[in-house]
Amino acid sequence: MRASFDVGFIDVGGWDTHVNEAGANGASGQLAAKLGDLGQGLAALAHAMGPAWRDTVVVVLSEFGRTFRENGNRGSDHGHGTVYWVLGGAVRGGRIVGEQVALAPDTLNQNRDTPVLTEDRTALGGLFARLWGLSAQQVQTVFPGSAALDLRLV
Repeated sequence: MRASFDVGFIDVGGWDTHVNEAGANGASGQLAAKLGDLGQGLAALAHAMGPAWRDTVVVVLSEFGRTFRENGNRGSDHGHGTVYWVLGGAVRGGRIVGEQVALAPDTLNQNRDTPVLTEDRTALGGLFARLWGLSAQQVQTVFPGSAALDLRLV
């Protein structure tokens, strides 16, 4: 890939889990297994990129969030807010960026999941503008109706 592409997208399915996701106690489950596979895949990509990893930016995101509260089947249901992982040698990492709120009953959306605080198109628009020097108009071409949010990720 490093010799042939400047931009790539990979879609990995199977994330729509609702039962037996596993918890923080180290138990195995569907979501824990998927996250383990994702981590191994990202590590393999970084290794395969070699020195090119210095200039690489990888974004991992989902188009929907999960509920903050566990359901009765030891899983979670469709929610609103989510996280975006941005990694690579070109990333100013080791930190959490974007708007944050304390998780409490009055800050949860519908008393069950995290609110959307940073919309994916605004975060990606800001990242693309910084990576490729895109103007606000060019970002609008890619993400109509959104305003680029520069989180200074790179």
